[in-house]
This record gives sequence, C-alpha cells and structure tokens, in this order.
Amino acid sequence: MGRHGDRPDERHRRPAGVGDETVAALGKLSEALECVERVRGHLYSMHQLVGHADLMLDDAVAAFRAAGHDRIADRIDTELLGRNVIAGRWTFQIVEDFDDGYYALFRDLDRAARDELVGGRRHLYEAEMKERRRSRGRPGHEARPGGEGPAGRSLNGSGER
Repeated sequence: MGRHGDRPDERHRRPAGVGDETVAALGKLSEALECVERVRGHLYSMHQLVGHADLMLDDAVAAFRAAGHDRIADRIDTELLGRNVIAGRWTFQIVEDFDDGYYALFRDLDRAARDELVGGRRHLYEAEMKERRRSRGRPGHEARPGGEGPAGRSLNGSGER
C-alpha cells in the first residue's frame, strides 16, 4: 500500500467542518470554470483559424490576378483582407478582452471561494467521487500517484520505477 496507506493526499481531503453543500457548490463553480476554459480554447482556435484564413487570402488574391480576374482580386484585397472580425476588433483583441475581463474575473472568484472556504483546495468534489467509486486494493485504483500494484510493479505495469 505504500507509505501513505491508500488515502488521498491532504490537498484532496475536505477540511474539518466543511459541509457537503459547500463541497457541492465549489464543485459546480469548478465545473463552470472548466466550461469557460474550453470556451477560451475555442476562442484561441478561432483566433488562429481566422488568422490563417486571412493569410490564405494573399494566395487567393494572387491566383485571381493570375487568372485575369482583377476586379474580384481587388474586392477581396480591399474589402476582406485585414478586415475586423467584429466592430473595431481583430481576433487577438477579442481574446485579450475575454482574458482580461470575464475569464480573469471568473478565475479570481473561483480562487477566492476556494481560499475562503477550503484553504485553496481544488477538485474536492471530484476527489471525494473518486474515493466513492474506486475499488480499494485493486491495481489501477490507487488513491494517488506513487502507489504500487501487485508484486511491487509500478502503476503502468512495466515494472519500471
């Protein structure tokens, strides 16, 4: 079982006096933040994809010119190339506004709630769910990294440490 028994580490255990409702509320806040983290990733994907598409327009304009379609090339060049994606903003500005406003506040409020209520501990709801769902003593069900499976083998089963 190792030096820690088969228990979660201290940072994944509920502090004394913290009730189920508090852990559940922090779990919901954490889940909401995880959704916003995904939104942030999608914004960065949008930023990169729009930027790539804008750079690809250079080739499209050149191809239209080479094919003798200067009017179409001129329109793309003057109306679309380098255009704001939304009023006054390129995608980098959207990402910056999101990061500095909504995202920063969301993270700050999540951190403040955890700091105030559970000493900054993260993922208590999930840690307790893991404890309820795992099969103690079974390989692959250890409470935390560093546990050993049968015959002193490492968790990945290779025998390497």
